[in-house]
Amino acid sequence: MSTLRAPCDLLEDVKEAEAVPALYFTLSVGDSEKELGDSSEKEVKSADFFIVLKHEGECTVTPIEEQPSETTTEKGADDASEKSFDFIMFEKSKITEKSLCSQNEEEEALESPEEASQTENVKWTDNGKTSLESNQRESPKISTEIFQDTIGKEESSKLEEENESTDKLDKPMKTLRVQSNENISKSNNANVAQMSLKPSPSVGSSLENLELDSLLPAVRSVDSPLGSTENGSMLEEAWEGLQKSYVYYKGKPVGTLAAMDPIAEALNYNQVFIRDFVPSGLACLMRPANAGGEPEIVKNFLLKTLHLQGWEKRIDNFTLGEGVMPASFKVLYDSHRQKETLVADFGGSAIGRVAPVDSGFWWIILLRSYTKCTHDYTLSELPEVQRGMKLILNLCLSDGFDTFPTLLCADGCSMIDRRMGIYGYPIEIQALFYFALRSSRQMLKPERDGKELIERIDKRIRALSFHIQKYYWLDFTQLNNIYRYKTEEYSHTAVNKFNVIPESIPDWVFDFMPLRGGYLIGNVSPARMDFRWFLVGNCIAILSSLATPAQATAIMDLIEERWEDLIGEMPLKIVYPALEGHEWRTVTGFDPKNTRWSYHNGGSWPVLIWLLTAACIKTGRPQIAKRAIELIEQRLSKDGWPEYYDGKTGRYVGKQARKYQTWSISGYLVAKMLIENPANLPIISLEEDKKIAKPKLTRSISF
Repeated sequence: MSTLRAPCDLLEDVKEAEAVPALYFTLSVGDSEKELGDSSEKEVKSADFFIVLKHEGECTVTPIEEQPSETTTEKGADDASEKSFDFIMFEKSKITEKSLCSQNEEEEALESPEEASQTENVKWTDNGKTSLESNQRESPKISTEIFQDTIGKEESSKLEEENESTDKLDKPMKTLRVQSNENISKSNNANVAQMSLKPSPSVGSSLENLELDSLLPAVRSVDSPLGSTENGSMLEEAWEGLQKSYVYYKGKPVGTLAAMDPIAEALNYNQVFIRDFVPSGLACLMRPANAGGEPEIVKNFLLKTLHLQGWEKRIDNFTLGEGVMPASFKVLYDSHRQKETLVADFGGSAIGRVAPVDSGFWWIILLRSYTKCTHDYTLSELPEVQRGMKLILNLCLSDGFDTFPTLLCADGCSMIDRRMGIYGYPIEIQALFYFALRSSRQMLKPERDGKELIERIDKRIRALSFHIQKYYWLDFTQLNNIYRYKTEEYSHTAVNKFNVIPESIPDWVFDFMPLRGGYLIGNVSPARMDFRWFLVGNCIAILSSLATPAQATAIMDLIEERWEDLIGEMPLKIVYPALEGHEWRTVTGFDPKNTRWSYHNGGSWPVLIWLLTAACIKTGRPQIAKRAIELIEQRLSKDGWPEYYDGKTGRYVGKQARKYQTWSISGYLVAKMLIENPANLPIISLEEDKKIAKPKLTRSISF
């Protein structure tokens, strides 16, 4: 890879090779700026340049036609400087490629504060093949271009003629940058400094094998501090990365790839996942239309996945329910039939071969978000869409042997799609179930069998909210009550309704539970309580108003009280604490990917920032979200937008984390838009239903 060299190093080589005093060269350009910019095909010829030798430590260039005289220097300085360009010309010696030298302290001192505040558009070329633009300010570094040209005798004879006039110009000149396509632009810097373009340490040498244009987020200076300019650049990189992840089917965008890691094996990360697309879809909905918002991709996604729902779903010799939504899909080109086809995965290719229970719920939630944002009610009122919602809900509301209103699930049926001991009634699924019930209640039309389904939904909503609020809630008082439970209680008067043995309470809970705060525990089933903290379930409970206002406030209190445990150095812990030792071996089955404080087992997932931000805004605690976003902005882009982080505090990029993970990008974008415009919150939030909170009491007909 070609690298740029600073004038100090280059001239030292010339000095040693020819044993002449080190000189700086000044070039004047005969062509006007317009002539140079009109055509990218125009070549810079040696006849157009004149070299002026100067013994000063500064390199300046002025077009001859605009060179002011002694008497008119001050009057025409502005016009002359606007048409001035600096070139660094080197002749004779063929320069050996080396790394750039460190930043020159003298040049840094010479740069004025006004110039230092300006943002540069850095252009860099490598043998005319790749180019890279960065809006990030590298104060006081700017890029320089090195040219080699042969200078004829006629040009060198004019050196002394121009020397006097150029020495009299006190106003700083402008640098000229030339890309591989020879487009020329100017900047307002007086001194030629150096800029070292370094790949992110997490990207490594593989950057050389890629198109630099596609890896803009990975290339940035590691020396510059974070600031508003860099945060603005990070947003631009995020939007660019999101748009590059678009998947097209028959010319229309229908989703986003799970990840775009150019190094790692694709596996199923080259597919469109329903749960992964939700933050991407929300980002496209929240972005204003005049800024590039694309609600159309959300509509296309909803319709295509609805079409896939109607497919026959068979795993081995068993056929899945008609309402099951796919976990993911991909677009393939059928060379035989000469057309694109969709291939869906309903769990048959997933780890553990588990159907995704959450996919249908996320689909309904995103459908409501689309309707709420665009006010396009025609989509949700389509007969096909109405039927799709009913199929999903019928799977969940069908009669069975359940004694609880919660939904019974297998391990690995949600975002935690590997064995992690969440089988039974996990809080994430229950919260999503509740959110989907309330969302569909707003969109279902009371026609034909719709009225009966709405009545079933209302009954389930009331029962589910009571069950979760009463039996899943844990705070200091409730923990003390469980600690004092009696066991083997019978009849309806039992206090310990699930016969939980107090000795089964893990020791860490007593230290983790603060006096102020509380949360919804991970699972409740006969003789079993999973006391682990699950962020997705708690945040969805707040957004859907499954948690009461008092409980929502207590959840935010807990996050503040246990910041180091739940947020750490990189937000956010998907589950706390991690399974270790014998417990990890028995619960995960020696899962090598879910080792302690890694992946689903206590790993930190940046995508969850959008859920936390929405929950913080709803509870009136935006300062918590802002603090977490600041942590993310310190590293996420520099690390290449990884999928997750490892370690008790989330310090290390995950050992198997994919880079350029799309929902890490879109989660950050949604969080930023929510903070900047809290009016976006209703798109992903439901207000408390007073009828559910205080059900109407009626006299029993048998009384």
